[in-house]
Amino acid sequence: MTRAKPFTEQTVLITGASRGIGAAIAERFAMVGMNVVIHYRESHEAANEVARSCMKHGAKVLTVSADIRSREQINKMKEKLEQRGTVPDIIVNNAGIAHYGLLSDVSEEDWDLIMDINLKGAFLCTQAFMTPMIQQKYGRIINVSSIWGISGASCEVVYSTAKGGMNAFTKALAKELAPSGVTVNAVAPGAVSTEMMAGFQAEEKAALENEIPAGRFALPDEIASLVYFLALPESGYITGQIISPNGGWLT
Repeated sequence: MTRAKPFTEQTVLITGASRGIGAAIAERFAMVGMNVVIHYRESHEAANEVARSCMKHGAKVLTVSADIRSREQINKMKEKLEQRGTVPDIIVNNAGIAHYGLLSDVSEEDWDLIMDINLKGAFLCTQAFMTPMIQQKYGRIINVSSIWGISGASCEVVYSTAKGGMNAFTKALAKELAPSGVTVNAVAPGAVSTEMMAGFQAEEKAALENEIPAGRFALPDEIASLVYFLALPESGYITGQIISPNGGWLT
């Protein structure tokens, strides 16, 4: 028997929520007055700015800092939330970094950094917060992946590998947690208009847009809307899915 609270009284934890897609996700949940936990690593003022935007919607907001590569720091973050009586019903594993370059130029340190932030961080955060969801027989785990985790991308081998691992993590964990009423899904966007695209030249961006049938990049709000949908109670039969909002780029 589920002991879940009404949806608008639930708590959502979004990692990497100080900017881009993460910030848009935080504000989308805040629009219905939910309890929103904004995680960041170093961007303190940016996280506070997102928090202020969320509070304008009447949401209860908490900002927390942690390096998600560290189990110790994640446990400290968990303790801080517990001290405030905050237990996430929804986890959005959004934190991630991009990497561009030939595989022949990738150092072992580069590999470890990309894997630790994009994949290990999702594992550690999920493991830290999943037990209360299992106990209440209700929860949502939503991983923000990438189109490249599905198709792979030249000169983004390490990033593609990390996101491919996240997709496999999603599918396997969904089977493990389905009997407990916890869904696990991934949203794998195509090109999104965020700071992650800052490394591309104007000509490169134009060439990418020409490849996309929709003729444009996605807006962060569009990705946030899909994440929000997957978190709804009525989305409880959707689990183990990798959903790619990509404007028809990959079908």
